[in-house]
Amino acid sequence: MNEPIVVRHWAITAAPKAAPAVATTTVLALARIWNANGAEHSVGNAALMTVLAAGAAAGGASLARAGEPVLAATGYAVSGSLALAGVAGYSDGLSLPLLLWALATVLTYCFTARHWRQDRRDALDHQRHLSERREEHAHLERVETIRAETQIEMARAGTAYAEQLASALITRATLPGFDPTALEAAGLPELPAAREGR
Repeated sequence: MNEPIVVRHWAITAAPKAAPAVATTTVLALARIWNANGAEHSVGNAALMTVLAAGAAAGGASLARAGEPVLAATGYAVSGSLALAGVAGYSDGLSLPLLLWALATVLTYCFTARHWRQDRRDALDHQRHLSERREEHAHLERVETIRAETQIEMARAGTAYAEQLASALITRATLPGFDPTALEAAGLPELPAAREGR
């Protein structure tokens, strides 16, 4: 079976790969804007971000125990983002926020690479399963086509045999010296042409 070929734009293909870097960069940029607007060396803001990061981490841990791996990973990601934003907003220099941004970006790519590999494996398994099903159905279609063609040929052969038999009977009846009564006297079955002649 021919399937349509779908060519994706390069931006659609690259967007999931760029998402972790865009997310950590956005957090860093917002934290530095927050830093410029009064969060630098603000103990209250740092305490708020610490409490929020700890709460998100606790939520991720409880979700992990409850058997929700996706929500647990989301909770841990929010906790890390809040911690990065808190440090980047509190510190006065740019070196520590950039170091934390690089570390957070690398860790994000390490965690998401495993999920990307699993998604790729699932997609390949799905494609393999679909191709096996297509092959199985194509085989069944070929067998049914051969069976139908055989039945058609047998019907044609039966029709041709009946036509040839009728033609032979007619030809034999028209031969000079053919006597259906002599055949009947010899004990052979009566032919339809002989009955019609009577």
